[in-house]
Amino acid sequence: MELVCIVCPNSCRLTVENHDGQVSVSGNKCKRGEVFANSELTNPMRSATTSVKTTVLGYPVVSVKTDGEIPKSKLFELMQLCDEIVIDKPLPIGTVLVDNLFGTKAKLVTTTDMEDTNE
Repeated sequence: MELVCIVCPNSCRLTVENHDGQVSVSGNKCKRGEVFANSELTNPMRSATTSVKTTVLGYPVVSVKTDGEIPKSKLFELMQLCDEIVIDKPLPIGTVLVDNLFGTKAKLVTTTDMEDTNE
């Protein structure tokens, strides 16, 4: 199996082989590539950025992100959840909208300071 490591800017091209349950990784320039490859095979995780709707004047949507990683298999569910959220008042950057996403310690937080209108 071929993978491109996304952990650091090197973007190493990894070759992952499974021999009787023993996984070997080659092509990595650092130990993080091996850890990434093993994680991708067993439980791939991702961070996510998107936006949610608001009813706040001047902010039809506000940007949000996960402050940690969630299972890759939950990304579609996260997008469905975000589609249901509507913010009804100005919020500061870093406001937690959803805590403990899918049983992880990751939170969904705002990445825009809606209170900083400069008007």
